[in-house]
Amino acid sequence: MHPDFSPNFSPNTQAILLLTAPLIAGRSEPSPDLLTPGEYKRLARHLHQLSREPGDLLSVDAEAILRDSQPLVDVARLKRLLTRGFALSQAIERWQTRGIWVVSRADPDYPQRLRQRLKDDRPAVFYGCGDRAILDRGGLAVVGSRDVDDALVEYTESIGRLTAKARKTLVSGGARGIDQAAMRGALEAGGTVSGVLADGLEKSAMNRDHRKLLMDGQLVLVSPYDPGAGFNVGNAMQRNKLIYALADAALVVNSDFEKGGTWAGAVEQLGKLKFVPVFVRSTGSASTALTALLNKGAFPWPNPEDAEGLVEALAVAPSTTQGLALPSQLTLAADHDPLTEAPVSPVVPPAPLVLSKAPMPESPEVEMALATPAASPLPAEKDPADVLYDAAKDAILSVLEAPKTISELVDALRITEGQLRLWLGSLVEEGTIRKTRKKGVLYELPTADLIDFCSSPDATNRSGTKT
Repeated sequence: MHPDFSPNFSPNTQAILLLTAPLIAGRSEPSPDLLTPGEYKRLARHLHQLSREPGDLLSVDAEAILRDSQPLVDVARLKRLLTRGFALSQAIERWQTRGIWVVSRADPDYPQRLRQRLKDDRPAVFYGCGDRAILDRGGLAVVGSRDVDDALVEYTESIGRLTAKARKTLVSGGARGIDQAAMRGALEAGGTVSGVLADGLEKSAMNRDHRKLLMDGQLVLVSPYDPGAGFNVGNAMQRNKLIYALADAALVVNSDFEKGGTWAGAVEQLGKLKFVPVFVRSTGSASTALTALLNKGAFPWPNPEDAEGLVEALAVAPSTTQGLALPSQLTLAADHDPLTEAPVSPVVPPAPLVLSKAPMPESPEVEMALATPAASPLPAEKDPADVLYDAAKDAILSVLEAPKTISELVDALRITEGQLRLWLGSLVEEGTIRKTRKKGVLYELPTADLIDFCSSPDATNRSGTKT
């Protein structure tokens, strides 16, 4: 039906571009006929069932395939899209002069991590500039908000530098703020970076500062959207899953609470996709959003001090320690500690499995054995989280012979403030210690009278509610 528009683009890729790509060079709006991701996915499955490929839609017997596809997509619509050959040839020429490559999900060199993790939901077309082999190396994804202060920018740049020293790829979204800070830190330290862009790939590929990095194999810029497309909130939200899918682990430096792309991407990763472990920043000022992500299953960033520590952090699968707050894992330090502040509750370990009772055996020998008094059963093995908590509890109580501030407890126990706050919150909640305000927040042992009072079923607190 159509000539081969470019020897560097497979027939499959050409067909997929005609069906799904805006090809918007010189135009303000893409064609309204473009297949949506869901429509193309259904069409691709249909072609597979027919033992056909997208490139067959450009062959001499395409008419029969189009008729067979009528229940899924209107034939007239498909024909209008497939006759955009001139627009495609112009777009291909433009991309090639800018060093932009294109792969489709039908091509063997499509990024394997996206193929394996996203499966049928992977983008139909992937545009890029730079060494595409970097995309399958994994690495650390660093994400966060656009509007951040200088302290967070400096912190994020240090994460990028450490990632480079560990010879791990830094994966991020290329947006202003945290994304660019992480990428800048890694690149300045000589590391490799994968930038997954929501818009402006063409502009970024032509950026003077990027050209040498792209040619030297330090940087690869990719996008599932047309290289000339402008910013779109929906595109920015959708590309987040690609950042996680290309990484081995992710670090959320900061986020808005229950809004914005960073929050949406992290929540989707924690609750639905679960491609990689998600860490959150565990030093500096507190964050409602990061604390909420911890409660959804994220892990405190262990703050490795050197390259070896970062490699170890990425190599250890945190899912094996779900619910266990290790001393090396910090929790967020609160900016304020008012008396009325609710204590932070630790992650509750999962309840032990309760096995159903086995049916009574019929063997006389077994029945006799069951009838014989047995030795007392061995105590069940205690959950590691409970063991750790009990040890922390004993240590805290041993130094509370007099009321102490959080700083004094940190000095006495030589433990991170964030982790200490987690345990203190639990101890206050269970009534083992109390938190008072006497020239600042103090933690102390409750008096005997207070213990008796709190244990009374009719006891109420100062606000008049039950304790």
